[in-house]
Amino acid sequence: MEESTILEQYSDRILSSVLFSGIHKDELEVLIHCLAPRVANYKKHEYILRNGESISSIGLLMSGMIMVERDDIWGNLSIISEITPSMSFAESYACFSHRPVDINIIAKEQSTVMFFNIERFIHICSVACDFHNRIVQNLLTVVAEKNLILNQKINYISKKKIRDRLLAYLSAESIKNKADSFEIPFNRQELADFLFVDRSALSNEISKLQHEGIISCRKNKFKIIKPINT
Repeated sequence: MEESTILEQYSDRILSSVLFSGIHKDELEVLIHCLAPRVANYKKHEYILRNGESISSIGLLMSGMIMVERDDIWGNLSIISEITPSMSFAESYACFSHRPVDINIIAKEQSTVMFFNIERFIHICSVACDFHNRIVQNLLTVVAEKNLILNQKINYISKKKIRDRLLAYLSAESIKNKADSFEIPFNRQELADFLFVDRSALSNEISKLQHEGIISCRKNKFKIIKPINT
């Protein structure tokens, strides 16, 4: 894709990403020329990256939605995260491009991804562009933030009871959204996979919590009615 087309179609999406925080619009043309990203389109349910493959680029979602999942040889599935527009992915794997990944990245709907080669991203180019230091700092911020999110998920799944996992997750989502009512990015099966529990058992716990007047929900919309300690 031509640089002018990338700038015309995706400049706002790029600049709204944490990965490019602090980059000004008038720097974007030089940035795109220096980083030489490639753009790829994916159909719904198409694999962007498969377990066992390797990747040497950081992905930045321009449109659509993608899911990061991990499975094992017995077919057990766990959802790691959901990626929405302006979010990046595969940063750590790109830094260790010689190692095969242990995840699957799948388009949840028709999606467009911009890929930045890690070598161009982290190494100063011949003209020493001013923005390189900033985007490397941003990359560290993104990786650190994802590490915190991973630790938070470990907190969820370390709880023995499904009820406690669910309440811990809903509590965190309520705090993140600064509201008692909020929408989560998962359907029921995806939430079960994210919390690493059986879907039927999860649905039973949700029904019990509604009956007890602790929460109400409709599809992926939840409301905490009576906060309790988790």
